[in-house]
Amino acid sequence: MKNYRLTVLTPLLVGDGQKLAPIDYMVWKDQVNVLDQRRIFRLLAKGPRLDTYLNQIRKAERLDFASWGGYAQNYASRRIPFEHPSCALYYARTSPEHLFIPTFATTPTGGVYVPASAVKGPLRTALLIDRASEGQWKDFAGRLAALERTPRSPAEGLETSTLGASGVSRTRSMMLADTESLSSGGATRVYLVRTSTILPRGNKLELGWKMSPRGAVEARRPTDSTPMFAEMAVPGTVFQGKYQDSPAMASAEMLRALRWKEPAGARRFAQAANAAAAKLLEVQRKYAESTGLAGVVQSLDQLAQRLTAISESASSCLVCLGWGTGILSKSASIDLAADPFRQILKSLPVYSQPLRSGLPFPKTRRVVFMNDQPAALPGWAELAFDAAEHHA
Repeated sequence: MKNYRLTVLTPLLVGDGQKLAPIDYMVWKDQVNVLDQRRIFRLLAKGPRLDTYLNQIRKAERLDFASWGGYAQNYASRRIPFEHPSCALYYARTSPEHLFIPTFATTPTGGVYVPASAVKGPLRTALLIDRASEGQWKDFAGRLAALERTPRSPAEGLETSTLGASGVSRTRSMMLADTESLSSGGATRVYLVRTSTILPRGNKLELGWKMSPRGAVEARRPTDSTPMFAEMAVPGTVFQGKYQDSPAMASAEMLRALRWKEPAGARRFAQAANAAAAKLLEVQRKYAESTGLAGVVQSLDQLAQRLTAISESASSCLVCLGWGTGILSKSASIDLAADPFRQILKSLPVYSQPLRSGLPFPKTRRVVFMNDQPAALPGWAELAFDAAEHHA
C-alpha cells in the first residue's frame, strides 16, 4: 500500500449527513459547545430538574443560556471555535431554522476523517471530463432529446461509454482507503457561509446576497442576508490515507481484454484532475471578478499558482470536493454555457427554468467568510500520491 495526502487549501466540509440542531449546542466564549446530553441526563436524573430540562428541549427552538449555560461550560463533549468573533454576533440574531450546523465526518471515537468516496468522486468526474469526446456528447444529447420521458439517471449511458460499466470501470484501477482520523480540536472551525447571487440592474448584472426563503440584498449589505454556519477543516490541515493501483487491472492481458491503451492509475487520475481544476478555476475566477468579490479572486489566484507549481509533479493534483462546491464541481462539463451541454440542461426540468431567465448559469455560489469578509470558495485541496511503497 502507498500513502496519499489531502492538504486543505480552502475551508473544507466533508460531512456524514449529520447536523447539530440548535438544542444540541450552546454558544459561549466564541465557540460552539456541543452538549454531552447523556452526561446531562444522568446528572439531572439524580434531582428534580430533569423534567424541566426535557420540557425546555421539547419546546425551545434553542437553549436558554441564562438557565442552562453551566452545562455549556462543564458538560460539553466538543468545543468548536468560531472562525471569527463576529460569527457569534450573527448567530445571536439569526432565526433558529438557519442554525443547524452540518458537521465533519467523524469516527466512533470522535476523530474527523475524509471518506475515500469523497476523494474518489472528483477524480472520477475529472476522468469523465477528460475522456468524453465531442461526438459522445452530441450522441448523448440526441438520444436524450428523442426520449418522451427523462430517465432517472440520464447520464448513465454516457458514463458507461466513457468510463466503462461498473464491473470494469476505469476507476477500479485505483483503490483508495479512508483517511486516518485527526483530533477535531484544532483541525476544524465553525465558519460563516453566505450565498452570493447575480442581480439584474438595468443593462448590468450586479452582486447580491441571498435571503431565505427568497429574495436577495445588494452587495453592500451582506450582513442582511441569511447566514449559514458549517464545521469545516481549517486550511493547512493534512489528512493521510492509503491507496493502491490495482495490479490486476494493469496487466497486459486485462488491458487487451478491456481494449484499454493504458491503466487509469494515480498518475492518470492526477493529470485529469489538474486539467479539470484549471477549467474550474478559470470559470470561478470570471464569476468572482465580474461580481467584485476581490477576496475570492485573490484566493483563486493563489490556487491557480499552486496548480501551476504542482503540475510539474506527475503525482499531485488539485481537487474540489465536499459541501458547498456547487454543480460545477460535480458536472461532467464545466463549460455549461456551450452547446451541446446547454441544450442537454434545457431538456431537464430541474434546470430549464433557470436557463430561461437569461442570467449566467449557475448564478449562485456559496462563499466562505473569513475575518468577516467574503474570502474563498469552499472545498479546494491538494491531493498528493506517494510513488514509493510504505512498509510498516
